[in-house]
Amino acid sequence: MAEIGSVCVYCGSSLGHEPRYRATAAQFGLILAEAGIELVYGGGNIGLMGVLADAAIAGGGRVTGIIPEDLKRAELAHDRLSDLVTVTSMHERKRQMFERADAFVALPGGPGTLDETIEIITWRQLRLHGKPVVILNDGGYWRPLVDLLEYTIANGFARESFRRLYQVVDRVEDVLPALYRHRPPELPARPERV
Repeated sequence: MAEIGSVCVYCGSSLGHEPRYRATAAQFGLILAEAGIELVYGGGNIGLMGVLADAAIAGGGRVTGIIPEDLKRAELAHDRLSDLVTVTSMHERKRQMFERADAFVALPGGPGTLDETIEIITWRQLRLHGKPVVILNDGGYWRPLVDLLEYTIANGFARESFRRLYQVVDRVEDVLPALYRHRPPELPARPERV
């Protein structure tokens, strides 16, 4: 696959209860900076988003945040980014994050992170992109999601090939290797009914 120059990271605007999530976000921000990969994310300076961005900045990395005008105050837009893009809606935020990224990674997060992760996998299923998607199952955080996706396959609502649309890794140091292992799935030319 082509070189990965930027990674969109979905993660929580809260820290969560487990200190490990904060440590993982910081470690991944530094990993991206050290690899010379631009971080594209939601633009906030709170929660795991802020930890991730701060670590990437501290490591000398380029960081682009994309935040809707109405969330600028709620998520306390980060003021030390390489680039902060203010948009008018969540739809525009998602579109810009998608367009600016060569790959996608889901760290622990809440309903917004879940929404973004499912959407980007679905877009791959619909052949709207062929970019790699990695779910970091840190401490088993995303196990319920992975089980649910398996359940949809077992019950005939997704094909066996659906599993090839994303990768799941358990350790932060395995994320970049997983992104580079990516191979586009063999899917029909257009979506079919199950």
